Amino acid sequence: DRMEPRFFHLLVPLENYCKVSNFDIRRFGDLILEITDGEHAGQTFVEEGIRFVKNSAVKDFQVDLFDGFFITSEKHKQQKRSALNAHDILFTTIGKLGSTTIIHENFGEANINQNLVRIVIDKEIINPFYLVAYLNSKIVKQQINALFTGNLQPILTYPKIKNLKIIIPNKKIQYDIASKYESAIKMRRDSLELIENARKVYYDALGVDFSSISRKTCFSTTVSSLIENDLWTPDSCQPLYVNSDTAIKIKNTTDSLGNLVSIITGDEPGSKNYVKYLDKTDTDVPFIRTSDLLNFEIDSYPDHFIVNSIGEQLSQKFVAGDLLFSKDGRIGDCAMLTESDSPIIGTGIIGMRLNEKARELNLSAEYLFIVLSTMETGKYSAKRRTVVASTIPHLRQERVEDFSIPIIGKKEISKIKNMVKKAFDMKEKSKKIISEIRFFLDSTFNIE
Repeated sequence: DRMEPRFFHLLVPLENYCKVSNFDIRRFGDLILEITDGEHAGQTFVEEGIRFVKNSAVKDFQVDLFDGFFITSEKHKQQKRSALNAHDILFTTIGKLGSTTIIHENFGEANINQNLVRIVIDKEIINPFYLVAYLNSKIVKQQINALFTGNLQPILTYPKIKNLKIIIPNKKIQYDIASKYESAIKMRRDSLELIENARKVYYDALGVDFSSISRKTCFSTTVSSLIENDLWTPDSCQPLYVNSDTAIKIKNTTDSLGNLVSIITGDEPGSKNYVKYLDKTDTDVPFIRTSDLLNFEIDSYPDHFIVNSIGEQLSQKFVAGDLLFSKDGRIGDCAMLTESDSPIIGTGIIGMRLNEKARELNLSAEYLFIVLSTMETGKYSAKRRTVVASTIPHLRQERVEDFSIPIIGKKEISKIKNMVKKAFDMKEKSKKIISEIRFFLDSTFNIE
Protein backbone atom coordinates (compact mmCIF):
# COMPACT_ATOMS: atom_id res chain seq x y z
CA ASP A 1 0.00 0.00 0.00
CA ARG A 2 2.85 2.40 -0.79
CA MET A 3 3.34 4.23 -4.11
CA GLU A 4 6.72 5.75 -3.24
CA PRO A 5 9.92 4.65 -5.02
CA ARG A 6 12.20 5.50 -2.10
CA PHE A 7 10.27 3.14 0.17
CA PHE A 8 10.81 0.17 -2.17
CA HIS A 9 14.35 1.24 -2.97
CA LEU A 10 15.11 0.44 0.67
CA LEU A 11 12.54 -2.32 1.29
CA VAL A 12 13.79 -4.79 -1.31
CA PRO A 13 17.51 -4.78 -0.34
CA LEU A 14 16.57 -4.74 3.35
CA GLU A 15 14.37 -7.82 2.94
CA ASN A 16 17.12 -9.56 0.96
CA TYR A 17 19.66 -8.64 3.64
CA CYS A 18 17.41 -10.12 6.35
CA LYS A 19 17.13 -13.39 4.40
CA VAL A 20 20.86 -13.95 3.93
CA SER A 21 22.22 -12.33 7.12
CA ASN A 22 23.61 -14.47 9.91
CA PHE A 23 22.44 -11.90 12.45
CA ASP A 24 19.26 -12.15 14.48
CA ILE A 25 16.84 -9.56 13.04
CA ARG A 26 13.63 -8.59 14.83
CA ARG A 27 10.89 -5.99 14.91
CA PHE A 28 11.65 -3.21 17.34
CA GLY A 29 8.25 -3.84 18.92
CA ASP A 30 9.35 -7.35 19.93
CA LEU A 31 12.08 -5.85 22.12
CA ILE A 32 9.93 -3.20 23.84
CA LEU A 33 8.52 -3.76 27.33
CA GLU A 34 7.11 -0.25 27.67
CA ILE A 35 6.73 2.79 25.42
CA THR A 36 5.14 6.12 26.32
CA ASP A 37 5.34 9.79 25.44
CA GLY A 38 4.92 12.83 27.67
CA GLU A 39 1.75 14.64 28.66
CA HIS A 40 0.05 16.37 25.71
CA ALA A 41 -1.27 19.27 27.74
CA GLY A 42 0.80 22.46 27.90
CA GLN A 43 3.43 22.80 30.61
CA THR A 44 4.09 25.63 33.03
CA PHE A 45 7.84 26.05 33.41
CA VAL A 46 9.69 27.29 36.49
CA GLU A 47 13.23 28.60 37.03
CA GLU A 48 14.28 25.64 39.18
CA GLY A 49 12.77 22.20 39.68
CA ILE A 50 12.68 18.87 37.86
CA ARG A 51 14.45 18.78 34.49
CA PHE A 52 12.01 18.73 31.57
CA VAL A 53 13.45 17.22 28.38
CA LYS A 54 12.03 18.47 25.10
CA ASN A 55 12.52 16.64 21.80
CA SER A 56 14.76 19.52 20.65
CA ALA A 57 17.18 18.68 23.48
CA VAL A 58 17.63 15.06 22.36
CA LYS A 59 20.48 14.60 19.90
CA ASP A 60 22.14 11.45 18.58
CA PHE A 61 23.81 9.80 21.61
CA GLN A 62 23.23 12.63 24.12
CA VAL A 63 20.85 15.10 25.77
CA ASP A 64 21.39 18.85 25.97
CA LEU A 65 21.66 19.33 29.73
CA PHE A 66 21.43 23.13 29.51
CA ASP A 67 18.18 23.44 27.59
CA GLY A 68 16.85 25.28 30.65
CA PHE A 69 13.34 23.88 31.11
CA PHE A 70 12.04 22.75 34.50
CA ILE A 71 8.69 21.78 36.01
CA THR A 72 7.62 21.61 39.63
CA SER A 73 8.08 18.48 41.71
CA GLU A 74 4.29 18.24 42.08
CA LYS A 75 3.78 18.27 38.30
CA HIS A 76 6.52 15.67 37.90
CA LYS A 77 4.76 13.34 40.34
CA GLN A 78 1.51 13.73 38.40
CA GLN A 79 3.25 12.61 35.21
CA LYS A 80 4.61 9.31 36.48
CA ARG A 81 4.31 7.45 33.17
CA SER A 82 6.77 9.82 31.47
CA ALA A 83 9.22 10.11 34.40
CA LEU A 84 12.69 8.97 33.38
CA ASN A 85 14.69 6.14 34.93
CA ALA A 86 18.20 4.81 34.38
CA HIS A 87 18.60 2.95 31.04
CA ASP A 88 15.39 4.38 29.59
CA ILE A 89 15.84 5.09 25.88
CA LEU A 90 14.66 8.43 24.45
CA PHE A 91 13.59 8.48 20.81
CA THR A 92 12.37 11.62 19.00
CA THR A 93 9.11 11.34 17.05
CA ILE A 94 8.79 14.89 15.66
CA GLY A 95 11.39 17.31 14.31
CA LYS A 96 14.67 15.53 13.73
CA LEU A 97 13.16 12.04 13.67
CA GLY A 98 14.76 9.10 15.41
CA SER A 99 17.52 10.85 17.36
CA THR A 100 18.20 8.47 20.21
CA THR A 101 20.00 8.54 23.54
CA ILE A 102 20.00 6.67 26.84
CA ILE A 103 19.47 7.90 30.38
CA HIS A 104 22.56 7.11 32.46
CA GLU A 105 22.57 6.32 36.19
CA ASN A 106 23.49 9.84 37.34
CA PHE A 107 21.05 11.74 35.13
CA GLY A 108 18.72 12.64 38.00
CA GLU A 109 14.97 13.09 38.05
CA ALA A 110 13.46 14.24 34.77
CA ASN A 111 10.35 14.18 32.62
CA ILE A 112 9.65 14.49 28.88
CA ASN A 113 7.32 16.25 26.46
CA GLN A 114 4.92 14.64 24.00
CA ASN A 115 7.26 14.83 21.00
CA LEU A 116 9.54 12.01 22.05
CA VAL A 117 9.02 8.61 23.62
CA ARG A 118 10.47 6.85 26.62
CA ILE A 119 11.23 3.22 25.79
CA VAL A 120 12.05 0.36 28.17
CA ILE A 121 13.50 -2.66 26.38
CA ASP A 122 14.02 -6.30 27.27
CA LYS A 123 17.64 -6.47 28.40
CA GLU A 124 17.57 -10.26 28.14
CA ILE A 125 17.34 -9.91 24.37
CA ILE A 126 19.49 -6.88 23.62
CA ASN A 127 21.95 -4.53 25.36
CA PRO A 128 20.31 -1.06 25.68
CA PHE A 129 23.57 0.82 25.02
CA TYR A 130 24.16 -1.19 21.84
CA LEU A 131 20.54 -0.57 20.81
CA VAL A 132 20.93 3.22 21.14
CA ALA A 133 24.05 3.09 18.95
CA TYR A 134 22.22 0.95 16.40
CA LEU A 135 19.16 3.25 16.37
CA ASN A 136 21.49 6.17 15.51
CA SER A 137 23.09 4.24 12.64
CA LYS A 138 22.49 4.83 8.94
CA ILE A 139 20.41 1.67 8.42
CA VAL A 140 17.75 2.90 10.88
CA LYS A 141 17.81 6.46 9.53
CA GLN A 142 17.26 4.99 6.06
CA GLN A 143 14.23 3.09 7.32
CA ILE A 144 12.80 6.22 8.96
CA ASN A 145 13.50 8.30 5.86
CA ALA A 146 11.70 5.77 3.63
CA LEU A 147 8.56 5.99 5.77
CA PHE A 148 8.03 9.70 5.18
CA THR A 149 8.61 10.44 1.50
CA GLY A 150 6.15 13.18 0.56
CA ASN A 151 5.00 14.00 4.09
CA LEU A 152 4.99 17.71 5.02
CA GLN A 153 4.94 17.14 8.79
CA PRO A 154 6.38 13.69 9.48
CA ILE A 155 5.53 12.05 12.78
CA LEU A 156 6.77 8.69 14.03
CA THR A 157 3.75 6.83 15.40
CA TYR A 158 4.02 3.81 17.67
CA PRO A 159 3.28 1.32 14.82
CA LYS A 160 6.03 2.85 12.68
CA ILE A 161 8.52 2.72 15.55
CA LYS A 162 7.64 -0.89 16.40
CA ASN A 163 8.07 -2.02 12.78
CA LEU A 164 11.67 -0.84 12.49
CA LYS A 165 14.06 -3.72 11.77
CA ILE A 166 16.62 -4.24 14.55
CA ILE A 167 19.78 -6.20 13.81
CA ILE A 168 21.02 -8.07 16.88
CA PRO A 169 24.63 -9.32 16.64
CA ASN A 170 26.26 -11.70 19.08
CA LYS A 171 26.84 -10.75 22.71
CA LYS A 172 30.51 -9.89 22.14
CA ILE A 173 29.79 -7.31 19.45
CA GLN A 174 27.00 -5.84 21.56
CA TYR A 175 29.28 -5.65 24.60
CA ASP A 176 32.16 -4.06 22.65
CA ILE A 177 29.94 -1.31 21.26
CA ALA A 178 28.08 -0.82 24.55
CA SER A 179 31.29 -0.52 26.57
CA LYS A 180 32.65 2.09 24.14
CA TYR A 181 29.44 4.09 24.29
CA GLU A 182 29.40 3.90 28.11
CA SER A 183 33.00 5.16 28.22
CA ALA A 184 32.03 8.09 25.94
CA ILE A 185 29.12 8.92 28.28
CA LYS A 186 31.44 8.85 31.29
CA MET A 187 33.97 11.12 29.56
CA ARG A 188 31.27 13.65 28.73
CA ARG A 189 29.93 13.53 32.28
CA ASP A 190 33.43 13.91 33.77
CA SER A 191 34.17 16.80 31.40
CA LEU A 192 31.12 18.71 32.63
CA GLU A 193 32.17 18.09 36.23
CA LEU A 194 35.63 19.50 35.49
CA ILE A 195 34.09 22.57 33.87
CA GLU A 196 31.91 23.10 36.93
CA ASN A 197 34.95 22.79 39.22
CA ALA A 198 36.81 25.35 37.06
CA ARG A 199 33.81 27.66 37.43
CA LYS A 200 34.09 27.37 41.23
CA VAL A 201 37.71 28.54 40.99
CA TYR A 202 36.51 31.46 38.87
CA TYR A 203 33.78 32.42 41.33
CA ASP A 204 36.25 32.35 44.24
CA ALA A 205 38.70 34.52 42.30
CA LEU A 206 36.01 37.10 41.46
CA GLY A 207 35.32 37.55 45.17
CA VAL A 208 31.69 38.63 44.67
CA ASP A 209 28.79 37.37 46.75
CA PHE A 210 26.19 37.15 43.97
CA SER A 211 23.55 35.75 46.34
CA SER A 212 23.39 39.14 48.09
CA ILE A 213 22.51 41.02 44.89
CA SER A 214 18.84 42.00 44.63
CA ARG A 215 16.69 40.01 42.22
CA LYS A 216 13.71 42.37 42.24
CA THR A 217 11.89 42.69 38.93
CA CYS A 218 10.02 45.93 39.72
CA PHE A 219 12.36 48.92 39.56
CA SER A 220 12.74 52.45 38.25
CA THR A 221 15.49 54.13 36.28
CA THR A 222 16.40 57.57 34.99
CA VAL A 223 16.38 59.09 31.53
CA SER A 224 20.13 59.71 31.75
CA SER A 225 20.68 56.01 32.50
CA LEU A 226 18.63 55.00 29.47
CA ILE A 227 20.58 57.37 27.23
CA GLU A 228 23.88 56.08 28.61
CA ASN A 229 22.91 52.44 28.03
CA ASP A 230 21.70 53.12 24.47
CA LEU A 231 18.96 50.49 24.95
CA TRP A 232 15.51 51.44 26.17
CA THR A 233 14.53 48.00 27.38
CA PRO A 234 13.74 46.73 30.90
CA ASP A 235 16.57 44.19 30.83
CA SER A 236 19.18 46.85 30.04
CA CYS A 237 18.43 48.38 33.44
CA GLN A 238 17.53 45.21 35.31
CA PRO A 239 19.16 45.58 38.79
CA LEU A 240 20.34 41.96 38.90
CA TYR A 241 22.32 42.39 35.68
CA VAL A 242 23.52 45.93 36.32
CA ASN A 243 24.50 45.40 39.96
CA SER A 244 26.26 42.08 39.20
CA ASP A 245 28.39 43.85 36.60
CA THR A 246 29.11 46.72 39.01
CA ALA A 247 30.09 44.34 41.83
CA ILE A 248 32.52 42.51 39.52
CA LYS A 249 34.13 45.79 38.42
CA ILE A 250 34.56 46.95 42.03
CA LYS A 251 36.51 43.80 42.90
CA ASN A 252 38.34 43.17 39.61
CA THR A 253 40.11 44.81 36.71
CA THR A 254 38.06 44.36 33.54
CA ASP A 255 38.43 44.88 29.81
CA SER A 256 35.89 44.77 27.00
CA LEU A 257 35.60 41.55 25.03
CA GLY A 258 36.14 43.39 21.75
CA ASN A 259 39.64 44.42 22.90
CA LEU A 260 40.61 40.80 23.60
CA VAL A 261 39.38 38.80 20.61
CA SER A 262 39.08 38.87 16.87
CA ILE A 263 35.57 38.07 15.65
CA ILE A 264 34.80 35.45 13.02
CA THR A 265 31.31 35.92 11.61
CA GLY A 266 29.06 33.09 10.52
CA ASP A 267 27.58 32.58 7.06
CA GLU A 268 24.32 31.42 5.50
CA PRO A 269 25.19 29.24 2.50
CA GLY A 270 21.52 28.95 1.50
CA SER A 271 19.12 26.07 1.95
CA LYS A 272 19.78 24.88 -1.61
CA ASN A 273 23.27 23.92 -0.43
CA TYR A 274 22.07 21.96 2.61
CA VAL A 275 22.87 18.24 2.56
CA LYS A 276 21.06 15.73 4.75
CA TYR A 277 23.03 13.17 6.76
CA LEU A 278 21.95 10.25 4.54
CA ASP A 279 23.09 12.08 1.41
CA LYS A 280 26.39 13.45 2.67
CA THR A 281 29.80 12.27 1.53
CA ASP A 282 32.88 11.81 3.72
CA THR A 283 34.17 15.27 2.74
CA ASP A 284 30.99 17.23 3.52
CA VAL A 285 31.17 19.30 6.70
CA PRO A 286 28.64 19.95 9.51
CA PHE A 287 26.63 23.18 9.25
CA ILE A 288 26.21 24.49 12.79
CA ARG A 289 23.27 26.67 13.76
CA THR A 290 22.33 27.88 17.25
CA SER A 291 20.30 24.72 17.91
CA ASP A 292 23.45 22.65 17.30
CA LEU A 293 25.32 23.98 20.36
CA LEU A 294 24.89 21.64 23.31
CA ASN A 295 26.79 20.85 26.48
CA PHE A 296 29.49 23.40 25.50
CA GLU A 297 30.31 21.59 22.23
CA ILE A 298 28.90 21.37 18.72
CA ASP A 299 26.69 18.56 17.49
CA SER A 300 28.89 16.50 15.16
CA TYR A 301 25.79 15.20 13.36
CA PRO A 302 23.48 18.23 12.98
CA ASP A 303 20.40 18.57 10.76
CA HIS A 304 22.42 19.81 7.79
CA PHE A 305 25.84 19.41 6.19
CA ILE A 306 27.52 21.54 3.51
CA VAL A 307 29.43 20.32 0.46
CA ASN A 308 33.13 20.84 1.11
CA SER A 309 33.65 23.01 -2.00
CA ILE A 310 30.98 25.46 -0.77
CA GLY A 311 32.64 25.48 2.65
CA GLU A 312 35.99 26.35 1.09
CA GLN A 313 34.43 29.31 -0.71
CA LEU A 314 33.20 30.70 2.62
CA SER A 315 36.75 30.60 4.05
CA GLN A 316 35.75 30.66 7.72
CA LYS A 317 38.88 28.76 8.85
CA PHE A 318 37.76 27.82 12.37
CA VAL A 319 40.35 25.94 14.43
CA ALA A 320 40.48 24.06 17.73
CA GLY A 321 40.23 26.46 20.68
CA ASP A 322 37.98 28.95 18.89
CA LEU A 323 34.94 29.95 20.92
CA LEU A 324 31.35 30.05 19.67
CA PHE A 325 28.63 32.23 21.18
CA SER A 326 25.00 32.26 20.03
CA LYS A 327 23.49 35.69 19.30
CA ASP A 328 20.10 34.64 17.92
CA GLY A 329 17.34 32.37 19.19
CA ARG A 330 18.62 30.78 22.40
CA ILE A 331 21.07 33.55 23.10
CA GLY A 332 24.18 33.12 25.22
CA ASP A 333 25.02 29.47 24.57
CA CYS A 334 28.77 28.98 24.50
CA ALA A 335 30.98 26.25 23.03
CA MET A 336 34.63 25.61 22.25
CA LEU A 337 35.88 23.72 19.20
CA THR A 338 38.09 20.63 19.53
CA GLU A 339 40.61 19.08 17.13
CA SER A 340 38.12 16.91 15.22
CA ASP A 341 35.67 19.78 14.62
CA SER A 342 35.66 21.31 11.13
CA PRO A 343 32.28 23.04 10.88
CA ILE A 344 30.67 25.77 8.85
CA ILE A 345 29.13 28.20 11.34
CA GLY A 346 25.74 29.86 10.70
CA THR A 347 24.95 33.54 11.01
CA GLY A 348 23.32 33.16 14.44
CA ILE A 349 26.70 32.38 16.02
CA ILE A 350 29.76 34.55 16.65
CA GLY A 351 33.20 32.97 16.52
CA MET A 352 35.99 34.35 18.72
CA ARG A 353 39.76 33.91 18.77
CA LEU A 354 42.09 35.48 21.34
CA ASN A 355 44.27 38.33 20.04
CA GLU A 356 47.74 39.50 21.04
CA LYS A 357 46.50 41.75 23.84
CA ALA A 358 44.65 38.84 25.47
CA ARG A 359 47.80 36.72 25.36
CA GLU A 360 49.82 39.55 26.90
CA LEU A 361 47.33 39.55 29.78
CA ASN A 362 47.96 35.81 30.22
CA LEU A 363 44.40 34.96 29.17
CA SER A 364 43.53 31.74 27.37
CA ALA A 365 40.64 30.41 25.31
CA GLU A 366 39.81 28.09 28.20
CA TYR A 367 39.56 30.99 30.66
CA LEU A 368 37.46 33.08 28.29
CA PHE A 369 35.17 30.08 27.79
CA ILE A 370 34.50 29.97 31.54
CA VAL A 371 33.81 33.72 31.62
CA LEU A 372 31.29 33.53 28.76
CA SER A 373 29.63 30.30 29.92
CA THR A 374 29.14 31.55 33.49
CA MET A 375 25.73 33.04 34.24
CA GLU A 376 26.84 36.33 35.81
CA THR A 377 29.47 37.24 33.21
CA GLY A 378 28.01 35.58 30.10
CA LYS A 379 24.24 35.11 30.19
CA TYR A 380 23.56 38.28 32.19
CA SER A 381 25.67 40.33 29.77
CA ALA A 382 23.78 38.81 26.84
CA LYS A 383 20.30 39.27 28.36
CA ARG A 384 21.07 42.88 29.21
CA ARG A 385 21.89 43.67 25.55
CA THR A 386 19.32 41.51 23.75
CA VAL A 387 16.41 43.00 21.82
CA VAL A 388 13.41 41.21 20.32
CA ALA A 389 12.87 41.85 16.62
CA SER A 390 9.23 40.88 15.99
CA THR A 391 9.28 37.61 17.96
CA ILE A 392 12.92 36.53 17.62
CA PRO A 393 15.54 37.60 20.22
CA HIS A 394 18.67 39.07 18.69
CA LEU A 395 22.03 40.24 20.07
CA ARG A 396 24.11 42.47 17.82
CA GLN A 397 27.81 41.72 17.39
CA GLU A 398 28.98 45.12 18.61
CA ARG A 399 27.03 44.62 21.84
CA VAL A 400 28.78 41.28 22.39
CA GLU A 401 32.11 43.05 21.98
CA ASP A 402 31.00 45.37 24.79
CA PHE A 403 30.88 42.54 27.38
CA SER A 404 33.07 43.16 30.44
CA ILE A 405 35.73 40.49 30.93
CA PRO A 406 37.24 40.23 34.44
CA ILE A 407 41.02 39.82 34.60
CA ILE A 408 41.72 37.65 37.65
CA GLY A 409 45.10 36.45 38.98
CA LYS A 410 47.54 34.53 36.76
CA LYS A 411 47.60 31.57 39.12
CA GLU A 412 43.81 31.17 39.00
CA ILE A 413 43.71 31.66 35.22
CA SER A 414 46.33 28.94 34.80
CA LYS A 415 44.41 26.57 37.06
CA ILE A 416 41.19 27.19 35.13
CA LYS A 417 43.00 26.72 31.83
CA ASN A 418 44.36 23.30 32.83
CA MET A 419 41.00 22.06 34.13
CA VAL A 420 39.04 23.21 31.07
CA LYS A 421 41.68 21.88 28.67
CA LYS A 422 41.42 18.47 30.31
CA ALA A 423 37.61 18.65 30.05
CA PHE A 424 37.69 19.36 26.32
CA ASP A 425 40.32 16.67 25.76
CA MET A 426 37.73 14.28 27.22
CA LYS A 427 35.07 15.69 24.91
CA GLU A 428 37.39 15.14 21.95
CA LYS A 429 38.00 11.52 22.94
CA SER A 430 34.28 10.91 23.37
CA LYS A 431 33.60 12.30 19.88
CA LYS A 432 36.18 9.96 18.38
CA ILE A 433 34.62 6.98 20.16
CA ILE A 434 31.15 7.85 18.84
CA SER A 435 32.59 8.24 15.32
CA GLU A 436 34.23 4.82 15.60
CA ILE A 437 30.92 3.27 16.69
CA ARG A 438 29.06 4.89 13.79
CA PHE A 439 31.67 3.78 11.26
CA PHE A 440 31.60 0.19 12.50
CA LEU A 441 27.81 -0.07 12.41
CA ASP A 442 27.40 1.71 9.07
CA SER A 443 30.04 -0.47 7.41
CA THR A 444 28.89 -3.73 9.04
CA PHE A 445 25.18 -3.24 8.34
CA ASN A 446 25.49 -1.79 4.84
CA ILE A 447 22.56 -2.94 2.71
CA GLU A 448 23.32 -0.83 -0.37
